[in-house]
Amino acid sequence: MTLGAAYGALSAGALLWAFLVSRLRAKSWETKSATGAVHEGGDTTLTPNWIGLVTFLGVVTSLFALFLTAYHMRMMDGMEHGDWVHFPVPRILWVNTGVLMLGSIAMQWARAAAIRDAREAMRTRLIVGGVLTGAFLLGQLIAWSEVRTSSYFTPANPAVAFFYLLTAVHGLHLVGGLAVWARTVKKLFVPAAKAADVSQIVVLCTIYWHYLLLVWLVLFGLMLST
Repeated sequence: MTLGAAYGALSAGALLWAFLVSRLRAKSWETKSATGAVHEGGDTTLTPNWIGLVTFLGVVTSLFALFLTAYHMRMMDGMEHGDWVHFPVPRILWVNTGVLMLGSIAMQWARAAAIRDAREAMRTRLIVGGVLTGAFLLGQLIAWSEVRTSSYFTPANPAVAFFYLLTAVHGLHLVGGLAVWARTVKKLFVPAAKAADVSQIVVLCTIYWHYLLLVWLVLFGLMLST
């Protein structure tokens, strides 16, 4: 994957999520009447949670675009001066990628349950998605350890430094998502919690998970090829 392809994939992802947000806004799973009752289907206004997610994803896209730019510039400079040493990525990253994909699928299933207002199924699938995401993060720590103990590890190699930087920043965004996930799961165990409020958070979490999966695929592809 070239840098141009990475930028293209990241940009396509941002456009895709913008499209999804517009579609979900026009065809929401719920809308409130004047009496406050929740009905399926229909239009609804963009809530503060939606606005916050869209804004945040825009910031995250810009952040990773800057990292890609810095990666490219440092790699070009390093190859010219001979201090950029490419190293084979740990094989466990392939397993981690599959686990994160499964986590994203589980979150999508949770979203489908949220649309149907199937509270128990939504809770189960949401827990599975979070556990798989935690397994991905644990796998990333194992990958860090493998790189640390490999013969390629040296603080003087910028390729190693960027490996840690990119995986750490991506992991921190997932940790932030898990914080919201934990609060949502907790609400699903409270019978008095409003189903509409929980369902919206599940949908937003699903979009966030899909987005971070796309970002990881871009980063992983870039590390594999450079």
